[in-house]
Amino acid sequence: MSEESLILVSSEEGVCWIRLNRPDKLNSMTLKMHEMVRKALDDAEADDSVGSIVITGAGRAFCAGADVSALGTLAPEEAKDFSEKGQETVKKIRGHPKPVIAAVNGYALGGGCELATACDFRIASEKARFGQPEIGLGLFPGWGGTRFLAGLIGPAKAKEMILTGGMVKAEEAAEIGLVMKVVEVEKLEEEAGNFAKALASGAGLALKAGKMLLNADDGIDESLAAEADSFSALFSTEDFKEGVAAFLEKRKAAFKGK
Repeated sequence: MSEESLILVSSEEGVCWIRLNRPDKLNSMTLKMHEMVRKALDDAEADDSVGSIVITGAGRAFCAGADVSALGTLAPEEAKDFSEKGQETVKKIRGHPKPVIAAVNGYALGGGCELATACDFRIASEKARFGQPEIGLGLFPGWGGTRFLAGLIGPAKAKEMILTGGMVKAEEAAEIGLVMKVVEVEKLEEEAGNFAKALASGAGLALKAGKMLLNADDGIDESLAAEADSFSALFSTEDFKEGVAAFLEKRKAAFKGK
């Protein structure tokens, strides 16, 4: 697959659609894909005909986060850059002047859950699954998950997701406030599109002002910097190396706390 097709961008009736398009890898994100998503968001901001944005994924996943096979080769300083680049994307979503909707069609895991969490609204298909499974690699979320998830579902449930790595099904995600609506798989894009069109037809300046006030994040830069520092430091641990090896070998990790 060419780099140009790693994401697909289109606009229709005031809505910009950004589709992650790496279905053979469950749309796991590369640095290039982050760069392309940020450019698409910038283009949508500059386009006066666009009033709202939908992010979704091709195939059976929204996004499975980072590519674990690539993570295993990163030195701590490279891991910090990887964390910061992901944080740039989620900050751009949260700070975008136009509302952003995640249409979660399947797995939203790790960084994929963080991308969805950064959006203003989440509409999920009944097959959607949310999770922060980084703990199984000897890690924790590095793209804003330690900052934003608790704001949606509360500290206790956020700790449960992050510290156990457990997966949340679509209906439970709606019950805990992670998603606003669960719909049948075949109706997901129609539902997301209709909601996005309704937002796009609203008062753009008021939408922008309201979003900025509701998303006001005092101290966000400091907390995300701390997240990136701690995330990257774990790349020098034996537990991280064991976690990645176990994941790739499809076995249970034997962590030693080193």
